[in-house]
Amino acid sequence: MAIHYERDDEGIVTLTMDMSGSANVMNAEYHEAMGAAVTRLEAERDGITGVVLTSAKKTFFAGGDLNLLVRLTPENAGEALGFLEDVKRQLRRLERLGRPVVAAINGAALGGGFEIALACHHRVALDDDRIRIGLPEVTLGLLPGGGGVTRLVRLLGVQPALPLLMEGKQLRPARALQAGLVHALASSREDLIAQARAWIKENPAPQQPWDRPGHVVPDVRFGDPEVYGLLAAAPAVLRKRTHGAYPAPEKILAAAVEGALLDFDTALQVEGRYFVELATGQVAKNMISTFWFQLNEIGAGGSRPPGVGATEVSKVGVLGAGMMGSGIAEVSAKAGVEVVLKDVTLEAATRGANGVPGITPTDSDADLAGCDLVVEAVFEDRELKNRVLPAAEAAALPDAVIASNTSTLPITGLATAVRDPARFIGLHFFSPVPKMRLVEIIRGEHTSDETLARAFDYVLRIGKTPIVVNDSRGFYTSRTFGTYVTEAVSMVAEGVLPALIENVAKRAGMAVGPLAVSDEVTLTLPLRIRDQARADDPAGVLAEHPAFRVLEELVAQGRTGRSGGAGFYEYPEGGKKFLWPGLAEYARDDAGVTEQDVEDRLLFIQSLETVRCLDEGVLTSVGDANVGSVFGFGFAPWSGGTLQFVNSYGLTGFVERADYLADTYGERFRPPASLRERAARGERY
Repeated sequence: MAIHYERDDEGIVTLTMDMSGSANVMNAEYHEAMGAAVTRLEAERDGITGVVLTSAKKTFFAGGDLNLLVRLTPENAGEALGFLEDVKRQLRRLERLGRPVVAAINGAALGGGFEIALACHHRVALDDDRIRIGLPEVTLGLLPGGGGVTRLVRLLGVQPALPLLMEGKQLRPARALQAGLVHALASSREDLIAQARAWIKENPAPQQPWDRPGHVVPDVRFGDPEVYGLLAAAPAVLRKRTHGAYPAPEKILAAAVEGALLDFDTALQVEGRYFVELATGQVAKNMISTFWFQLNEIGAGGSRPPGVGATEVSKVGVLGAGMMGSGIAEVSAKAGVEVVLKDVTLEAATRGANGVPGITPTDSDADLAGCDLVVEAVFEDRELKNRVLPAAEAAALPDAVIASNTSTLPITGLATAVRDPARFIGLHFFSPVPKMRLVEIIRGEHTSDETLARAFDYVLRIGKTPIVVNDSRGFYTSRTFGTYVTEAVSMVAEGVLPALIENVAKRAGMAVGPLAVSDEVTLTLPLRIRDQARADDPAGVLAEHPAFRVLEELVAQGRTGRSGGAGFYEYPEGGKKFLWPGLAEYARDDAGVTEQDVEDRLLFIQSLETVRCLDEGVLTSVGDANVGSVFGFGFAPWSGGTLQFVNSYGLTGFVERADYLADTYGERFRPPASLRERAARGERY
């Protein structure tokens, strides 16, 4: 049986969850096993003194079966709701058994796993920093539908529960204890079970707080004007944050507040109906596809060369102690890797090391001795990189991997500076490095499989998500993100109001408005990239984007971006930034670009560039495209990424809309032949 049932001489039953497969998940097997276990507990109740619920797996319980969830449709929603209601009835019977039930949480308890734990009277967790506890369903476009919203609101109150529910926070055990999610921590597996048994003996007849007569949600009091004022403002605050692009936080808020004003069992029904509404919707399918299936495939080494054994970096040399270099050094050191951080002066290197243990600052190449990986993170200038790379290669181990953090310069060209191009690779980190999850690994023309595998393993070791792309100017992320920025600036040139562009971009789900992000990366960067492209290929035809004229005019006025003190925005000292009033000279009443066209131009241009990257072999997997677009440059997460956006729009409809944009605004929107053919065959990405 998937749940082992064992009763000892003291009448304590231990239920050990052990589903088939690597993890316990909430599927038909669980449903049958839990139903049988609860029925037996009820039948043997008189001989039972308590129940300990634990797991035979490394994790306590992994949550819902997402393979089942992605197949939910409005047509089978009734069946899904029936299954969910029965799962909740089982947990309700468990918590109303009339005997103490303790969750002995020996591993991660996320989503449905923590919902099971919430149905227990007492929760003890193993004090292990690798364990995570919480309800992260919102990150997949869902809400906790197994009683999580209803129980957490009644346990903590609406206001403390909402951030945990709406942000999907995953807490370490010590933090979960502080937040009131668990009652106690255990030092070992033995201590975990011992504490569970001791609590059972001390609490022979517990009740859940919400089953006690007269229980009310802690911070919802009928007739309190302060409470109602807060709840009335909450939707507006949420809309300001999500711009209406994410239905899950809105449904969580609704389920939490509505449920708080209802009796417990009715609140469970409300929660279940909101869950099914989300699970049958397109946004959840987008997010589950990318942030679960494709992300897990990447983490399992989907883009790693097969046949190369596992590797481990022992010492990393980082060249350049600026913001990027110091960030790379920090995340490497915190992952337990020895780090040497080199800059032109020891003072600069020391400043970049910022006192982080494990980082040795230096101004000498000699200190790179023993490094099996060198990451160059100097200024984006080919000549400078060509000077520092050979010296570092000579000082490091003979078989060391040599990497560049360049965001735009082709790796194959940079590889000519080192003795062995097979050991050269691109490792494109994103700023700020400690916070950004993605690393874009760029394979040059001569990069070996072993080098790629070693780079991939290093990225996983430092806790980042690797995508693998082949060499080209701008690779995948910089090249595609560049289209977002230049399209926005092009609209400024056409007379579209800058505030409209920024607001529509955020409403569409982009992380940052394109003009604001232009200021962050500097207005000179696109111009430098254009000039470098011209220098590398003087005979080549470089499409003159109307954006370049606007950028040149702003730069000529000293408006180079945020670091220069002014760009598309003004940056008053001690005040909030605002769009530069001087941009009004570009605005035209007859610009003729609708809000929908603004939104589609910003999203479609990025998806079309992604398709071209796939056609050209720069990208080799759909998962790398989707994950890279969201984690790398903030493409609307609700969409699941640039290619999933095409899927969810419908390929035929996407092609028709792109043709309209091409006819109206330029050939850059014309769909590639591969996309037309895929649409004609009825295929998806």
